[in-house]
Amino acid sequence: MNTDLPLIVAPSLLAADWSQLEKECSRAIRSGADWLHLDIMDGHFVDNISFGPQFVQTVHETNDIFLDVHLMIERPDHYVPRFLAAGAHNITVHVEAEARHDVAATLGAIRAGGCKAGLALNPATPFAAVEAFLDSIDLLLVMTVVPGFGGQAFMTETMSKIDAAVQYRERRNLRFHIEVDGGIAADTVGTAVSHGANVLVAGTSLFKAPDMTVAIQQFRDTRS
Repeated sequence: MNTDLPLIVAPSLLAADWSQLEKECSRAIRSGADWLHLDIMDGHFVDNISFGPQFVQTVHETNDIFLDVHLMIERPDHYVPRFLAAGAHNITVHVEAEARHDVAATLGAIRAGGCKAGLALNPATPFAAVEAFLDSIDLLLVMTVVPGFGGQAFMTETMSKIDAAVQYRERRNLRFHIEVDGGIAADTVGTAVSHGANVLVAGTSLFKAPDMTVAIQQFRDTRS
């Protein structure tokens, strides 16, 4: 296992108080966040609508933290240039056919724009669906809930995909991050980390915690 890859904590702004966006971003950074995670939802690929490029740009203009943008949308290839211009540092797209794009071409366009490229798969999607693209990504996002809404329970059955990703990465001598998103909290984060996840996305369990600094440190302590 590539234990030299850093443990990265990425609070999800989906759970932040948007009326105090700049303060919420600053609070996450002061509390020890490494990245900020932004979930883009279009009401088609997932049954919810969140925010778009202007929101990302607003976050980018308030700070210089790494912005991890997750496109849960149809036709991400059409929108990638807008998120590049908005200041995204990593853009993750979905592998499922319902996203309606040429996955390899979209990943190439993201990298050509000077951005890190990620690929996501939903709980029902087999690991085999991403294998053809793993040589050309910087991050693999294993969804640990059905995407679209926050506050769902962590699905332990998704851990087999993390195991497969770790094994594939080691066989090919690759260095992509393995990210988990969905139900990540004090009682589940250790499971994800023990299987090999090193990027931890969490919304409710961090932004709604009594003390975000303590909550983030609890995540980090799973590596010790």
